[in-house]
Amino acid sequence: MEPAEADITELCQDMFSKMATHLTGKLTATSEDYKLLEYMNKLTSLKYLEMKDIAVNISRNLKDLNQKYAAIQPYMDQITLIEEQIAALEQAAYKFNADSKKLEAKFKKLERR
Repeated sequence: MEPAEADITELCQDMFSKMATHLTGKLTATSEDYKLLEYMNKLTSLKYLEMKDIAVNISRNLKDLNQKYAAIQPYMDQITLIEEQIAALEQAAYKFNADSKKLEAKFKKLERR
């Protein structure tokens, strides 16, 4: 038994209606995906702009710090030189102290004679 032509027509219309609904849903989902991607791209672009501003500020601050360091470098060199001289003077003082103790010991030895 074959279904009546009216039934076939109705079934075809139902199939095409459901197919149209399915395709509309697929296209809507794809459209929403593209909108989401567009939104994410905008946010990413803004984030990169923020990061660029931060990098520019860091670069500027680093340049300022390098200039300040260059300005104080002669003083740092002087401090290093003074530290070296103090260390040499301290060694001389220890040697002088040791020599004076030896001399004092010799003097006491001579005094006892």
